[in-house]
Amino acid sequence: MTTTTEHPDARGTHSHVFLGRDHERNERRVWTVIALTAAMMVAEITAGSWFGSMALTADGWHMATHAGAMLISALAYLYARRQANNARFTFGTGKFGDLAGFASAVVLGVAAVMIAWESLLRFFAPVQIDFNQAIAVAMIGLVVNLVSAWLLKDDHHHGHDPGHSHGGHAHHGDHAHHGTHAHHGSHGGKDNNLRAAYLHVLADALTSVLAIVALLLGKWNGWTFLDPAMGIVGGIVIARWSWGLLRSAGAVLVDAVPQGDALAGKIRRAVETEEERITDLHVWQVGPGHHAAIVAIKSPSPQAPAFYRHKLAAIHELSHITVEIDAAELV
Repeated sequence: MTTTTEHPDARGTHSHVFLGRDHERNERRVWTVIALTAAMMVAEITAGSWFGSMALTADGWHMATHAGAMLISALAYLYARRQANNARFTFGTGKFGDLAGFASAVVLGVAAVMIAWESLLRFFAPVQIDFNQAIAVAMIGLVVNLVSAWLLKDDHHHGHDPGHSHGGHAHHGDHAHHGTHAHHGSHGGKDNNLRAAYLHVLADALTSVLAIVALLLGKWNGWTFLDPAMGIVGGIVIARWSWGLLRSAGAVLVDAVPQGDALAGKIRRAVETEEERITDLHVWQVGPGHHAAIVAIKSPSPQAPAFYRHKLAAIHELSHITVEIDAAELV
């Protein structure tokens, strides 16, 4: 026998909106950075064509790929927001950001390999460098990327929006199972989609810094080998960032236990007593700062679902809880 306590939204339906607290703010910032990058792209390509500068033209097209990569993040924010109440998505659209973050990490990894490979080739086939022009382009790119990185930097807000409690029905009997859903407020949470966009501009800023250092030393001391060497170093660092983002976003996509065992430990400490034990526990992330949990409890004297929901109310990371109670003696 089961009972379910659902928490309706304003329309009387069960809501599964698990977007990050700063979803719309982050979306606006990504679009702003795309606009800034696109404007810089047009300016560089136009100036490069007008003045016959291959360095400016090449960096302009590089900006185009940069804007295209961030477009993944922007469209993910847009789609997740517009489809947030679509019943087809069982646990909402909160994971779209992680999906976009994973895709962006792949793009970032490919870019890292291409940078390192191109730099390696230049060791064996050096090209003539116009140091003054190249330094000017790198400095312009660095300024644009630093402004973009500032716009995309995650402020790590961790506020809590109080949730609402609703009563439920409980049916007592031998080996009865009582299911209950509870919705709490959310932390800001780690947004892998914003992190992906941030890493894209940070990677560009890093390559600009390394390029400026290499070009200045090459101009002053004739150390032209530093240009490809710095490219290889930059490729390695970017690849490491890509791997970290792949692991973080991938873990969410495959429903890995979040925060190690910390959240599961909080749930066990809140619920378990000498007479009540958790026999099955599943915890996963459904959006930035939002986690869901299925908790199966064995108790010789089971309480109403609201009793266990109250115990878990202090764990603000939990936004959706299903409790199943087995009225049986502990072995």
